[in-house]
Formats: sequence, structure tokens, C-alpha cells
Amino acid sequence: MRRKLLHFLTMRVWHVTLPFAISLAASATLSAQCMGPGAPTNTETRCVTAVLIPGNPIRTFDISWVDANRGLYFLADRSNSGVDIISTAMNKWIGRAPGFTGVALNPNGTVNNNLSGPDGVVTHGKWLYAGDGDSTLKVFDISDPTKPVQVASISTGGTTRVDEMALTADGELLLAANNAEDPPYATLFTANGDEDSNSVSIIRKIEVDPSILPPGFGLSIEQPAWDEHTKRFYVSIPTIADNPAGCNYGQLSGPITCSGGMLVLDPTDSNPADQKVVPLNECGPNGLTVGPFDNLLEGCTPGNEPSNTSELVINADSFHYANIGNITGSDGVWFNKGDKRYYTGSNNQIGGAVLGVINGITNLLIETIPQSSRSHSVAADSNRNLIYVPQVAPRAVVGAGGDTTTVGAGICGGNSGCVAVYKSGGHAEE
Repeated sequence: MRRKLLHFLTMRVWHVTLPFAISLAASATLSAQCMGPGAPTNTETRCVTAVLIPGNPIRTFDISWVDANRGLYFLADRSNSGVDIISTAMNKWIGRAPGFTGVALNPNGTVNNNLSGPDGVVTHGKWLYAGDGDSTLKVFDISDPTKPVQVASISTGGTTRVDEMALTADGELLLAANNAEDPPYATLFTANGDEDSNSVSIIRKIEVDPSILPPGFGLSIEQPAWDEHTKRFYVSIPTIADNPAGCNYGQLSGPITCSGGMLVLDPTDSNPADQKVVPLNECGPNGLTVGPFDNLLEGCTPGNEPSNTSELVINADSFHYANIGNITGSDGVWFNKGDKRYYTGSNNQIGGAVLGVINGITNLLIETIPQSSRSHSVAADSNRNLIYVPQVAPRAVVGAGGDTTTVGAGICGGNSGCVAVYKSGGHAEE
């Protein structure tokens, strides 16, 4: 089975009246929120509320994103075929960017991640970019976030999803991972920056040397991130060949024993020979985020390499690294500059899914908090130090892909799933 890999707006409060039927349905299933194992009282990071999402119960979602300057949280909500938008000032759902493929199923009834959408999500100013399950990048004008308007749908030439992505700091270049193609590739786009009109277009397709990512074995690429200091994109690669020499990347029977790598891309250099792949140590990464001192947190997971038992921090300049013990299994990861902490969506953590909290200065694990069994995505509002973690509905409600524990229902206060909101206990001066 393929492994999942690689602003301005005057601040205001939106007063949104949801349709009566939706509001009534939500209130009918709502009970006390922030209860149970997902809302411990002995952690620094506290559950403060849960945002209910109108429409279908949440069976599957992908990436989430926060624009702290505009006070907006975005969630790739496949269950409702759109990108949900939440006001972080009010912690309320205010709108949805529609028109995505939604949930695609395998013949056995499980979710087919490779064909479902939306997937990757990023924003800059008035522009929302989201990948879909049909290999398209969709572009929305979110000048009014309660009524997103799609302005473009651009094919990347594949048959499977456009997954995780990253923008340069000025919002003028976008890199997106086509992780489910074989061989996988990334697509570099011009993006809209702060322009009023859309002009997104493809610059070029980027592939990894086949000696590093041999085709035919379901290898993939995952989360990219942009480092403004080095002016480089960094891209997680869950598994690369010969790391270490003679390891199994899928060409042999038995478990995967090859670690992953990190692709380093200069967007101004179009020569494939100049691409650099840095081998990682005991890490099959998915998520990637830029923290202090040009350090990058790699979200290692036994879902890619079964022996992984830690996360990894690697410097973007020297490539020196340190492993962070007692936390693993991460897909989405996020650095919150408001409290200088990393947050991990560790759905493959040994012992069960957790929200991991890591000190970004000392690179030491602070705490872990139980989550619903599919909680793999996380994003934070650095202005408010609020952390957002989506929760799926129980399996008894949505079928395969749903929560196999009672943790999500306790956090949400009901059986439809939600976005949990945590308040950081950290301080920027740490």
C-alpha cells in the first residue's frame, strides 16, 4: 500500500448566521466539550473549546493552516468536499471553499487518500491555494472569507492528488507535492503574492533522481517548507534508497528499513543536477516546519519506517541534527512563533494518537495529549497562542476511517467530529 508522503485585511469580527437547520442539528448533538483523556488538567496546553463543522460528520480530513494576521484557520475537509474556514477570534466556523472531489473510497470501503480532496492547503493575503484529488491546484479569492470564490483550477498532469504545499514568504512562489504519482514529483508555481488579480501558472515539474527514489515501489514525497533565511524549499521524503546501504525500501520482502531524506530546492535553479537530498538518521518523515535558528522539525513516523521512535530536528544550513525522544508518528507539524513551541499531529504515536508539544529552543518534549485515532493535522494562531487539532467522528458513525477510541467524542462533546482548540501554556521568552 502506498505510504503517504512530500494580507492584508482590516481586522474585524464576522457576524455569521448559519442556516437554522444546521445550527439546530449541531446543538442537538452538543454536550459538554473538552472532556475525557483529550482534555487533561495536568498539562500546560489546555483544551478550551471545540468548533463544530456544519454538514457531514468528519470522516476524513487532511492539512490545516492558520493565517494569524487575518485570524483565520483553514481545514481540508474531505467529508464536506471543501476547505472549512474558522475565525480564530470567535472560534466559529464562518465559511467553506467548495468544489473538491470529497471522499474517494477503495473497493473495501476504506478511504482512498490518493484520490480524495482537498489535501494540501496554504494561504497568503486574499488567496487560498488547495490541492485536490484529481491532480489539480485550486485557487480561491477569500477577500470575504465567508464566501470564497474559486478563480482557477490548474492541472498538474497527474491522475492523483496534489498534496502538501508551501509558499515563499512573499507569497509569489508555491511548491506542491504530487506525492501519490509513481514516480512522485513536485510542481513549482508562480503564485499571486499580494496582487489583486489571479495569475497562477506552472513554472516546472521537479523530480528526484531515480537512484534515490526508484520508481515502481510506491515511494513518495511529502511536506515542503520555505526557509526565508536560506531562500530554499525543503521537502520531506519518507523513504530513500540505500539509507543505510543495503536497506529495504520495498525491493525486498519484509518491513521497510530505509530511512528517509530531505530534498533541498533553490527555486531559481532549474538544473536537476544541482538538487540535493540530505539523508536523515532513523527518520521516515512526513511533516516539516521551520523553527528557530533555521532549524527544521521533521515529523518522523513508524508509518513510513517501523523502527522510528523519535522526531528529528535538523539545521537548514549545517544539516546537523538531534533526535527528540518519546514522541513519533507525526504527519502534520507546526512551529508556533508565539510561544516558540513545535506542535505535532502524531496519529501514529506508539500507544495511540497524541498532540505533541516540543520546546523549540531546547528541542525537548514538553508533553503529549491524547487525540482521536486519526488526528494527524495541527496548526496554530501565533497571535493568540491557540492550537487547532481536527478530530474525526467515531467509527460507529462514519465507518472505516473514523475514531476507534472515545477521545474525539469527549473533546468534541458529540459524535460528529470537530476542530479542538487548545490554549498554549508557553511564553515567547522561553
